[in-house]
Amino acid sequence: MANTLFLRLEGPLQAWGERGRWSVRDTASEPTKSGVIGLVACALGYHTDAQIRPLAEKTRMAVRCDAPGQLITDYHTVGGGYDYPTLLTAQGKPKLSSGSPHTELTWRDYLCDASFLVALQSQDEVLIEQMAQALQHPVWPVYLGRKSCPPSRPVFDGVGHFDDLEEALQWGSWSLTVKPPKSPVVRCVLETLDIDGVRRRDQILSRQYRQFGPRYTKDKNDIPIVIEVEAS
Repeated sequence: MANTLFLRLEGPLQAWGERGRWSVRDTASEPTKSGVIGLVACALGYHTDAQIRPLAEKTRMAVRCDAPGQLITDYHTVGGGYDYPTLLTAQGKPKLSSGSPHTELTWRDYLCDASFLVALQSQDEVLIEQMAQALQHPVWPVYLGRKSCPPSRPVFDGVGHFDDLEEALQWGSWSLTVKPPKSPVVRCVLETLDIDGVRRRDQILSRQYRQFGPRYTKDKNDIPIVIEVEAS
């Protein structure tokens, strides 16, 4: 059986928030684990913490940045200053600014025309099979970080059995829409148990309370990629 699930995350816009809150919403330069696990949970139809947390605990993730995309920022307003509908406070009352209906200014970052190959690896091969089946027949629509970012192609990109995440990324497929690089080496981000890696808070602990634990990753630019372009 397979121990690795591949996802091709590709679309006009992607947004993988890692630090942003409230009116300023950032995006990481590659998919976050919390975002990918959320995508898989949508496909499975999972919505409780008891269902979602094991998906993160039982898997390790690696990302190959085949096309990093261009960072763009969308500035817009929410509320528009109208009496109705208007923004509400936590108490459910109209939110006012100097006595007038409130207009919220927001900045939201996106990655434009990016393409990533994500590998999820687990010792639980039954779980890999369940996730693979769900991505091919999702319960709910999947999206690339935000609901306004639908994928431009099916997310499921195959399964396989590999000794480690580096080997998986080396042999993972290449997208038809992305021109192969002149040098068969691209940026890869691998989850590691080594605390010398980059500390990130994208290990989902609770969807309900938006709690995230630490996870460690390392950038690698020396994994030789075997480019086998997908058949049309």
